[in-house]
Amino acid sequence: MAVVFPGQGSQYPGMADPWLSDDAARAVLTECSDAVGYDLIDACRDEHRLTRTDIVQPALFACGVAAYRVLEGEGIRPTVVAGHSLGEYAALVAAGVLELRPAVEAVAERGAAMQEAADAAPGAMTALLGLSPEEAAEVCRIAGRGDVLAVANENSPRQTVLSGTTEAIERAEALARTRKVKAVRLKVAGGFHSPLVQAALPRVRAAIAGLTFHTPAVPVIPNVSGRPATSPQELRDLLSRQLLSPVRWSRTMDSIVGSGAGLLLEAGPSDVLARLARRSMTGVRAVAVGSPAEVRALLSEAEVPAR
Repeated sequence: MAVVFPGQGSQYPGMADPWLSDDAARAVLTECSDAVGYDLIDACRDEHRLTRTDIVQPALFACGVAAYRVLEGEGIRPTVVAGHSLGEYAALVAAGVLELRPAVEAVAERGAAMQEAADAAPGAMTALLGLSPEEAAEVCRIAGRGDVLAVANENSPRQTVLSGTTEAIERAEALARTRKVKAVRLKVAGGFHSPLVQAALPRVRAAIAGLTFHTPAVPVIPNVSGRPATSPQELRDLLSRQLLSPVRWSRTMDSIVGSGAGLLLEAGPSDVLARLARRSMTGVRAVAVGSPAEVRALLSEAEVPAR
């Protein structure tokens, strides 16, 4: 069984509320709030605050770990974990690599550094639906015209996210439309996983350097490689490279299939990764659990393994 955690763009107002009925999940939200110095539950209810990278990143992280604590409390144990971009931090906590409080502090620093970089170098991201990473790279070459424009997320064989300046993203979307390709602008505040956030890198790497990485209880699939890893040093090194590297999620899904997992659970506020999995993975059932009630409903099904 694989458990995966979504990244930025999956947020919605009130996303923490479903987890408040569970003691373990509430404890995660409370501890994370104490660590960052403000009430994340209240922040999760404020649509305006959730547009800010410095707020939404620790909020999404806390909701992801809260969801995992509910799964854990019900006896569900994954055989592999992964997280999309920001979600990789929650995956590392789920695998026992990182401890909760220092992890959310690092996430808060990451979000603040990325917000500052986005304010200094504005940008955007768009998902091209129906293009392979290679075809999307061609769009980048044509539409870039000297501006920053890069492949940010290789989400599936037919969905690739581009990141860059707003002008370059608009040109890429226009080019995509001429090729009958749908482009969907993402709900993010900058051109992440591109050179536009280069200025955030020193702060992010300093935060990662201050973390203690433990041997994972189960393999973690880092974004940079898309391949399972169990070495604490490798996990640290790849996490420090993640900010400017493409998220190789398509390769991550291949690795999950290769691991033998027959079930993928998305822990957190959205079903974006579960939907990607349903379209791209064969032999793997994909389910999103966004509340304790959904976890209980899942457990009522006899084919769901718990150990």
